[in-house]
Amino acid sequence: MNELTNALIEEYGEDLASEIISGFKGKPLTIRVNTLKCDKDYVKEVLDNFNIGYRDVSFYKDALILDCNEDKIREFDIYKNGMIYLQSLSSMIPPLCLDIKANESILDMAAAPGGKTCEIASLSDNKARITAIESNKIRFERLKYNVTKQGARVSVLREDARGLDEFLRFDKILLDAPCSGSGTITNNKFNFDLVNRSVKRQRELLVKASQILKSGGFLLYSTCSILKEENEENIKYLLDMGNMEIVDINNDLFKDIPTLPSTIDGVITVKPNNLYEGFFIALLRKK
Repeated sequence: MNELTNALIEEYGEDLASEIISGFKGKPLTIRVNTLKCDKDYVKEVLDNFNIGYRDVSFYKDALILDCNEDKIREFDIYKNGMIYLQSLSSMIPPLCLDIKANESILDMAAAPGGKTCEIASLSDNKARITAIESNKIRFERLKYNVTKQGARVSVLREDARGLDEFLRFDKILLDAPCSGSGTITNNKFNFDLVNRSVKRQRELLVKASQILKSGGFLLYSTCSILKEENEENIKYLLDMGNMEIVDINNDLFKDIPTLPSTIDGVITVKPNNLYEGFFIALLRKK
């Protein structure tokens, strides 16, 4: 992890970089209750019956932190029937920032495996008009499987979002962009060639998103990277186009989430720790 370590030291300094690297270690199992199929009280009752401990999550009433391993929970009917979804806490944040409402047209531009797509469906009680896109065949099949299992009403398309027709228009867009994974990495696969390739694709996706977003609409950009090249610099690139503006998401809902310093006000860079993966989240409005 030397290349990543050096990058983190350069960006955050030695002390903070050391804390970040320590935060890459294992996390407890976290789930999102699928309110399209059941409520949180029912899930808690099942967990109580099997003597599995759990904790609530301050920023999301439908999330739980479990005191068991993944193999154990996969044996339960609540998992097999799509009543819960195994999802990291950090990845639950982006859909919440979009303030999802019924009847809105919403695009998930890089949707697989579908956790955030299904969360959007759940937040709208299946009343939003959701389109989810994935270009990779294997990931597309996984997306379709999870959407069906969760009972989410979603139009799922296998397509490269960069090639979407510019005449399309959406009220809200979620772009959880493919990235280097520098906020979650636990192996030696990180390298700057991957960062550079990711940045190129991220910017192409951001430009396309700005084209197909309605005036006054909202774009949520997120990555599981904590490097400015994939985050703040991409946001500045988009802002320089002149038709987008930052919306501040640093509110009381997320006050307990550990964060890293950022060069842009109003965004959130989640700091990796014993509960959270590193994640970047920015909300923009089209003028």
